Amino acid sequence: MACWYKETDKLNEIVISSRVRLARNLDNMPFPSRMTDEMFTELKSKVKSALEKISEQGVASLKFIEMDDIPENEIHSMVERHVISPDFARNSSNRAIAISDDESISLMIGEEDHIRIQVILPGSNLSEAYKIADDIDTALGEILPLAFNENLGYLTECPTNIGTGLRASVMLHLPVCESKGDIASISEAAAKIGLTVRGMYGEGSKAVACLYQISNQITLGISEKNAIDNLLVIASQIVDREKQNRNSIERIDLEDKVMRAYGTLKYAKLISTEEFMKLISLIKLGVSEGIIENKSIQPIRLLIEAQPHMIMRKYSVSNLKERDEARARMASEIL
Repeated sequence: MACWYKETDKLNEIVISSRVRLARNLDNMPFPSRMTDEMFTELKSKVKSALEKISEQGVASLKFIEMDDIPENEIHSMVERHVISPDFARNSSNRAIAISDDESISLMIGEEDHIRIQVILPGSNLSEAYKIADDIDTALGEILPLAFNENLGYLTECPTNIGTGLRASVMLHLPVCESKGDIASISEAAAKIGLTVRGMYGEGSKAVACLYQISNQITLGISEKNAIDNLLVIASQIVDREKQNRNSIERIDLEDKVMRAYGTLKYAKLISTEEFMKLISLIKLGVSEGIIENKSIQPIRLLIEAQPHMIMRKYSVSNLKERDEARARMASEIL
C-alpha cells in the first residue's frame, strides 16, 4: 500500500478516499475523560505490548510513537494528512500513536476512546479498508480484554458509537453538485437512511475544495457489513449524480473555468490556503474531464501538501506571507 493522497490521483475517481475507524476500549478501565496520567501510562504499555505481538503474527507492523515526542507542527500536519483527528491533535499530551510506514493504518491511543483503529485507502476501497481494520481489531481482541456487552455491543465513551463502534466514510469530490446547489438535498436524503454529509476533516469541519465526507451515523442495531453496504450504495448514487451534472455543463464554460484556475496557479506569486483550495478543485475537475491533458499532475497530493503546516514542514517557513509565497512557488513548479 502507499500513502492514500499520493495514489488516489492515479485512479482518477470522484471517490477520493475510503476510511474505516473502529472505536475500542479496554474492560475495567475508565474512559479517557476520567483517566489519570498513571492510567494513560498503563494503557499505552498494554497496547504497545499487544501491537508487538500482532506484528510477530504478521497482522500489522506499526511504529509506536509517544505524542509528546512529536513536534507541534508535525502533529498539525498529521491532521492535514488525515492521519489523526483534530480532537486528538488538540489533546495529545501523554497519548500515543501507532502508525504504518505508509500512514494507511494508524491507531490513536487515548483519544475519545482507548483505541481508535483507522485505515484510510485511496479511491473506492471501503471493503478492503474494513478488512484491514477488522483483522487488527480481531488480533487485538485476542490479547486485550475489550469492553463488550452482549446487548449493546462494544462500549464507547460517546453513546453514539456504542454497538459496532464503526465509523466508515468515503470522501467525494463534488464540484458540480456543489455549484448546482445539490449538496443540501444530498445531505437530506443521506440522513433518512442513517448517513451524514460532512466537510473534509469530518465532524464540525466545513467543505473545502468541494470535498465531502459521507459517513454512517448508526452503530447500534446494525452489523458492520450492513453499515458499509449502505454507505457504498449511497456513495455510488452520489457519484452518478455528479457525473450527470458534469455532462450537462457547456464544455466551453467548463474549459474556461479550469484554464483560468490553471493560469492563476501557474503564474501567481502569492496564494492563500483558501484561494488555493478553490483553484485546485477546478484543476482536479479539469484532469478528470480531460481538459488538462498532463496526467502527471496530482491535484489531491498537491492539495494536501499545500496545507499550512505541510508547507511549514516542507519549506521551513513560519509566517503567513512566506507560506503563501512557498505555496505559489510549489504550484507553479508542479504545473
